Formats: sequence, C-alpha cells, structure tokens
Amino acid sequence: MAARVLNVNVGVLGHIDSGKTALARALSTTGSTAAFDRAPQSRARGITLDLGFSCLRTALPPQLGPGPGELQFTLVDCPGHASLIRTIIGGAQIIDLMMLVIDVTKGMQTQSAECLVIGQIACQKMVVVLNKIDLLPEGKRQSAIEKMTKKMQKTLENTKFSGCPIVAVAAKPGGPEAPESENPQGISELIEVLKSQAYLPSRDPSGHFLMAVDHCFSIKGQGTVMTGTILSGSVSLGDNVEIPALKVTKKVKSMQMFHTPVTYAMQGDRVGVCVTQFDPKLLERGLICTPDSLHTIHAAIVSLKKIQYFRGALQTKAKFHITVGHETVMGRVMFFSPAPANFNEEIQENVFDFEKDYLYQEQYLSKDSVSSEENKENDQAGEVQLPKQQWALLEFEKPVTCPKLCLVIGSKLDTDIHANTCRLAFHGVLLQGMEDKNYTETFLPKLKVYKQKHKEGQVERVMDDYSVIGRSLFKKETNIQIFVGLKVKLSTGEDGIIDGGFGQSGKFKIRIPDGLKPDTKMLLTAASKKKSKGGKGDMTKEDESSKNDSAQPVTISLIFKRYVFDTQKKMIQS
Repeated sequence: MAARVLNVNVGVLGHIDSGKTALARALSTTGSTAAFDRAPQSRARGITLDLGFSCLRTALPPQLGPGPGELQFTLVDCPGHASLIRTIIGGAQIIDLMMLVIDVTKGMQTQSAECLVIGQIACQKMVVVLNKIDLLPEGKRQSAIEKMTKKMQKTLENTKFSGCPIVAVAAKPGGPEAPESENPQGISELIEVLKSQAYLPSRDPSGHFLMAVDHCFSIKGQGTVMTGTILSGSVSLGDNVEIPALKVTKKVKSMQMFHTPVTYAMQGDRVGVCVTQFDPKLLERGLICTPDSLHTIHAAIVSLKKIQYFRGALQTKAKFHITVGHETVMGRVMFFSPAPANFNEEIQENVFDFEKDYLYQEQYLSKDSVSSEENKENDQAGEVQLPKQQWALLEFEKPVTCPKLCLVIGSKLDTDIHANTCRLAFHGVLLQGMEDKNYTETFLPKLKVYKQKHKEGQVERVMDDYSVIGRSLFKKETNIQIFVGLKVKLSTGEDGIIDGGFGQSGKFKIRIPDGLKPDTKMLLTAASKKKSKGGKGDMTKEDESSKNDSAQPVTISLIFKRYVFDTQKKMIQS
C-alpha cells in the first residue's frame, strides 16, 4: 500500500516584490505546471501574474498521526500586483495556511495589509516570513530583525493571527540576478515552523465535486489537462464533469497529482484532470463540477460584514467589484437589516428567512457610518444600536456561476493602486442566488424589505367636533384617494383617519372618531380667529407677540411603511 500523503495548501501572499516567488522556489522540491512565473508575460515583466503552484514534501510530523506517510505542502504563489487582487481572492478560497511575506527592509505595505485582510476572511492559520534579510547590514541585522518582529506582533495583535510565528529568511540572497550557487538562508527553520503549524484540514469527499481550475493546456496524444484544486467532493477516473461556463460535459480520462498518476482525488487535493476533445483556449480558469450542481445567477442575497480597514461608508446603490467563487464582476448593492425591534435577535447562520420583514438601509450600519436620525437620538441616550446581522441584495452586471453558500468579497478595485488605502470593502456568504433572468418580477417581490415613511402636515381649521381640515401633508398634484383610510395622529394626542381630499390645493379632511378634546378645539379656534383678524391688516405689535406665544400649530403625523419590491406600492400601517 502506498504511504499516506496529506496535502495542506499554503498561500504565499504579500506585497509586490517582497520575494514570494523566490521563497516558493526555495521551498519547493517539485514544481507543478503553473509554478515559478512560467507564463511568458510574467517572465517579461518580472512579476507573478497568476496563481503559481509548486509543492514541498516532507515526513509527516507526529502531531498529524502515527504511521509512515508524507506531508505535502502545496504552495500557492499569489500575485502581489495590486491589479491582480481578484486572482488572490480566488486563490485564498483554497488555502489552509497562509505565509505572509514581508520585505524586512520595508515592513507592512498596502498590499500586505490587503493580504492580511483576505487571510482573516479565508484562512485559519498564518506564518509571517520576513524576507530579504541579506539586504540588512551584517552588524545591525539581528537588531533590525528583532525590531521588525516586534512591529509585526503589534500589527497582528487585534487580528485572529495574534501570536503567530514570525520567521526571518533570505530566499534569494543577492536578489534575482545573483548566481544560483548562493544558498538561501533560514529555509530549513521555516520548513520546521510550517510542519509545526500543519493541521488536518477538515476534508469531506461527500457532496458535489467542485474544482477551481487555474490552468488549462493540451498534451499531444493525451488530451486537454485542467489543473486546479478541489474545493468540495471528490472525483474518480471515468466520472463525468461539467464545465458550467461553457455548458459542456466531459469524461475524466486520466488524473495526476504532481506528476504521479492517481485514480481518485478529494477536497483539498491539487490535481490535473485530463479530458479529450476540448480546446484549452476555451477555459483559462474557472470551475468544473458534477453536472448540474452549480447555478448561474443574476443576483443574490448575501449576509455580510464590513471590513474594518475600509475607509468610508458602504452606500446602497453603490457599485463594487464582487468576487463570487472564482469570478469577479461589477455589481450594485442594496443594504438591509432586521426590523429595529429585532436588532438583537440571534440569526440562524447561512439561512435567509423570506417570511420576515427587513428594514431598507441607505448604507451599511456601522459605528463609523454617519449616525442616522434615530441613532442621533439614541446617541444622546448612550450606545448606538447596531443589528447583529445585516444583508445585501447584489445585482450583477453579468451572470456568475458559483456554488451555493460561497464566499463573497466586495471591493473597490478601481481605487488608485498607489493610494495607501484598503480596497476591500465587505465580505460575506451567498445565501440565495437568483437564476431567473427576470428575477425583478419573479423573485424580488418575495423579499420583504420596507422603507419607513414619515410625513408631517398641519391642521388648518376645525370643521366640527369630529373633523378637521389639514394641509402641507401632500403636494397639490398628489392623488389623495390612495391615502384615504390611513391613520394619522395629531400633536395634541387625538387619532384620526384621512377621509378624502378638500378642494384642489392638496388639502384634506380628517375624521376624528373619538372627537376633538376641548383644549384642542380652543387652540384651533383661537388660531383661526387670529388668522382672520390678522387678515384685516390692523395687527398691532402686541397682537403679533401674543400670536407667537399661544398659537402653536397642531401638527399631523402620518407614518406608514412601503415594501421596496411591492409592484402595487401599497402603504401599510401596523
């Protein structure tokens, strides 16, 4: 029986030119087809343009179980170039352990911070690698390393990676042009740290097969090989797999893992799958899966959290680059929260309840978002109330193919690369995708998101004990008929019902079922007398000041809610 091989995917992330590719090369024993900047554009530009993969095999450490076996680290070299962040986000979804590579002479840079954010969202464990220590003057080297180590510990203090190992290395002493005879420094110590951090990732061979393909090429006489990492389920020789983006199904003819033929592979494995009669140009990267297991969606409901380092508010109707599964598309967002009474309710994870009512939000509610009116009032009372969970409706500019419950990241990738700011805005989980192109008619009306409406007007005069005439609540052109029967409240405490329009100028009649209070009647009669008296043009200064004192107008409050996706635009009062 072959010795057991446990595969752990290690992401090599960091700012451009921090030496990630050199580090992956120094660590690797077996390069895969995609490794070490093989792509002609990468070599010409001297930067990694795509996810590179290579592997390192070592004896199984004791914490991972008894018996013989090998531990295989699949090193995923993620590009550090800012415009390629969408590739990194794609790569982060297949990473068990992350190496954050820092140029020891520069410390944390913009993209190192973004990689740290992605790591916090998508990864459980991290090792920080301080690279290029050969560039530090020998006499001051140790103190510079210690200083940078302390700095990094401080940076990581409030993240989930607090206290993670920090290792100093020189992956390619002398830089890229140096002769190969120069031996890397600190690599064997780093391998020991990686072994100590390795854990048995939870792998589940059940469920639908789903693989993220990052390279596709043909081999003469064999067929087309798609290499990638299995995100879920398993695959065996002879299985049918679908390429959902092209609506094509193919049979698996052969499989390899790092140049070793295999007949079976499961979640977490890095594998090459060979199929016949398929043009590799049609699929540079994307997903392959069990036939009919993925959905292609035009919009989605996601539960989400704002990324704390993103500056500025997340506004409803704003456009973001949305990374879903392995695709990044432009999308527009609409944020919503539970109804205020349910802000503290525990929400069931990864499920969306269509029976509940939700409150429309102009922006994602967070401590630093500009306090809304009600929060200003709460603020005076103390703590701003924030909901335990918030959601967004994402509407994509073009359809995306993705698994259910996948990771979603929203970013502003059009922000200036050189601006020292985090471009990742929010992350979350896709709870419900909308496959119907006409989802605005077929699906959205089921989504009960409402806006709270509050209109104010004034009582103009009393008609009799049980009715008054109001004004300033509606515009002249408003069809008052649709408001008939809605309840209103007077500032003096009486409840009323809108009875109909009055004249042509937007005035209306209110019925007061329990009758006006004597005080209200007096107040309103006094006010209308003043008006008519004032109309005669002989108002003295004394009268004017007394008018300001006594005749406080009686206001009319109309509160109702309207569901955003209700085609009939009904007004609802509780």
